[in-house]
Amino acid sequence: MDNQIHNTIVSFIWGIADDCLRDVYVRGKYRDVILPMTVIRRLDAMLEDSKEAVLDMKKKLDEARIDNQWPALCNAAGQAFCNASPFRLRDLTSRAKKQTLKADFEAYLDGFSPNVQEILEKFRFRNQIDTMIEADILGAVIEKFISPDINLSPKPVYKDDAQTIVRHPGLDNHSMGTIFEELIRKFNEENNEEAGEHWTPRDVVELMADLVFIPIADKIKDATYSCYDGACGTGGMLTVAQDRLLAIAQKLKKNVSIHLFGQEVNPETYAICKADMLLKGDGEQAEHISYGSTLSLDGNATRQFDFMLSNPPYGKSWKVDAEKMGGKKEILDTRFNAYLEGGEQMAMIPRTSDGQLLFLLNNVAKMKKDTPLGSRIAEVHNGSSIFTGDAGSGESNARRYLIENDLVEAIIALPENMFYNTGIGTFIWILSNQKEERRKGKIQLIDATAMKSPLRKNMGKKNCEITSEIRNEIVRIFTEMEQSEVSMIFDNEEFGYWSVTVERPLRLRVYPDREIPADIFKKADELAAVKIALAEAAKNAPLDDWTAFAKATKLKAGILKKIRSFITEKDSSAQPIDGEPDVDLRDTENIPFTYEGGIDTFMKNEVLPYTSDAYVDEKKTQVGYEISFTKYFYKPVELRPMEEILESLKAHEQEADGMMAEIMEGIQ
Repeated sequence: MDNQIHNTIVSFIWGIADDCLRDVYVRGKYRDVILPMTVIRRLDAMLEDSKEAVLDMKKKLDEARIDNQWPALCNAAGQAFCNASPFRLRDLTSRAKKQTLKADFEAYLDGFSPNVQEILEKFRFRNQIDTMIEADILGAVIEKFISPDINLSPKPVYKDDAQTIVRHPGLDNHSMGTIFEELIRKFNEENNEEAGEHWTPRDVVELMADLVFIPIADKIKDATYSCYDGACGTGGMLTVAQDRLLAIAQKLKKNVSIHLFGQEVNPETYAICKADMLLKGDGEQAEHISYGSTLSLDGNATRQFDFMLSNPPYGKSWKVDAEKMGGKKEILDTRFNAYLEGGEQMAMIPRTSDGQLLFLLNNVAKMKKDTPLGSRIAEVHNGSSIFTGDAGSGESNARRYLIENDLVEAIIALPENMFYNTGIGTFIWILSNQKEERRKGKIQLIDATAMKSPLRKNMGKKNCEITSEIRNEIVRIFTEMEQSEVSMIFDNEEFGYWSVTVERPLRLRVYPDREIPADIFKKADELAAVKIALAEAAKNAPLDDWTAFAKATKLKAGILKKIRSFITEKDSSAQPIDGEPDVDLRDTENIPFTYEGGIDTFMKNEVLPYTSDAYVDEKKTQVGYEISFTKYFYKPVELRPMEEILESLKAHEQEADGMMAEIMEGIQ
């Protein structure tokens, strides 16, 4: 859709709020009216042409005393939804009395089929009717939405009877979703909320869809496929994925159908998504959209899918979900827990401040394992998912699970300022459990941060886009597994490392004559006995060897533990205490899997030459995984030559001297 048309429609609808609601609602509440009315008008526009057919069918069904009328009425409407009231939205503009308008408008809403009723319920729109009636603005709001100045129908509006000159083009489902999301973004900005957090720009969605479908296009059969989005927002990603697959199938002359599934936690965007699915004319698709949190209330727990695309919320707390699942430490959900070869459980639970990796693991749990294609996943994240978390953390364990199971095909770094609500860098993960042979055991990193085209006008923080030419180039680099300055291919082990704890032994020098507080013993004679034991030991045992000295005292271990801190000091020249590390000298080393010779050789080459008494506490060794684009794609800024800098300084100095001379002449 042309950006100018998009902006015109958004501005018009936003203007309805300013024109009609300003003195009745605070700005933060405009959305409670505008968003559901936008949906209602969209549905109404779809039903206008079939209104008489629906009313005729209802009359026949009433005469036949048939109770369950909705299937027949929807069939008469030619849609997966219908409205059996005697009204269209434009019929309500002639009501002179407020109470008549209220009664008729409520009857109009009640006339919608049950699937639309759920949408209205999630919007809680009926709560606003009394407010609008009392303020006498309902009629004005309806008038604005049926205005000939905008078109929310998928059919174009023409200027002439011959229908040759288009006044307003029709809006497809994704364009309608774009308008909804832009309105949501603007409303959220008014409330200082996260703007558009559920929305992925169409250019990014199209890139994700191509990365999922194009590599396996030649393997697509005459079949039915499924596509899932566990954070589906208004459903735009599912819509684009469907269009892409059907277009590829048509090109290959394959007879393909696709079932869409999704889940959304935000009631408004859920309602919008359901509405969009209904507008496709397939009520079954709308029923495949689940409401609630994907993490704590998975609406598709028993399903597996061929394709999965998602833009999960990142940098967003999932603490409420964690509590519903029994608390972070008690989560046993098999989606988020794996087992190592030895049977040890490996929790992949990230910190509660950011749950984006859980959505990726949720998708992985829904991969098909017994089909030739398996499953393909495209998911967009911020940088946190590729490098946050030390070895052994939930985030690192999640990456370990994905990489060690050879699921990651590629990660693509996108340009900054690609999204409406954030300017930070984002990354597309591409996963498959049926990798082609040349990709097995490998991960491709693509740096597409410079592959962008500027927008003529910013949309939120989005100031650039991925054009079709750029998208094709990224897909080409991916499919050809090209190696270049912007594309590198590594073995999986490149991203793994051992996090080892390097210890040095504790060394203590003994000072037996130092004061020991009496209150550490329950009885006074105990202190006297300890002092005698220390004095005797000092006659024969070395004071630079705590182990020997402690043995010479013949005191119990419990007593020695109580008094040691009072009679010893650390001394690097003293003898090491076997098996007891000096916590102040403890260090951690991250050793790449690719380090030749592994941990032992690393210690021999990098540590022992400098601290010969160092050793690794093997019980504390952890395996970690992280992916750093900076490490592989960083290009240092070339500094100016010193000669050039000096010449520039001399030039500035001469210029300053000249200016000073002019100033002095002016003063004189």
